[in-house]
Amino acid sequence: MGKRTLKCRVTVVKKEKVILQIGNSSFKVTLENNSAANALADMLREKPLVIQMSDYSGFEKVGSLGKRLPTSNSQTTTSTGDIVLYNGNQIVIFYGSNTWSYTRLGKIDDLSGLEEALGSGDVTVIFSMK
Repeated sequence: MGKRTLKCRVTVVKKEKVILQIGNSSFKVTLENNSAANALADMLREKPLVIQMSDYSGFEKVGSLGKRLPTSNSQTTTSTGDIVLYNGNQIVIFYGSNTWSYTRLGKIDDLSGLEEALGSGDVTVIFSMK
């Protein structure tokens, strides 16, 4: 038998990190690898994003991004710590679960203290790049 040489290309994708600041608490977020998360990262490289978020139905906080991002919506069941794009221009942080059509943006790495930081009412969240 003859010798064969096989070649393969390996691409390493570095997942970008975002920091969420909620009051005195901060949380690291790992972004998804999609066009919406990439567009969000581009926004955050320019400057941090301060968003007023309102409580919705006792399982999520919702706030306006102030601009539209590309969507790739799919039927999704969320869990605590998921961050998604809704309607192209709303960012949602989940502290419970819901099933709807969303574009995934990222996931909070360590959920310790998240529900306490988010509280039960409106909250100001600062998104920034690590």
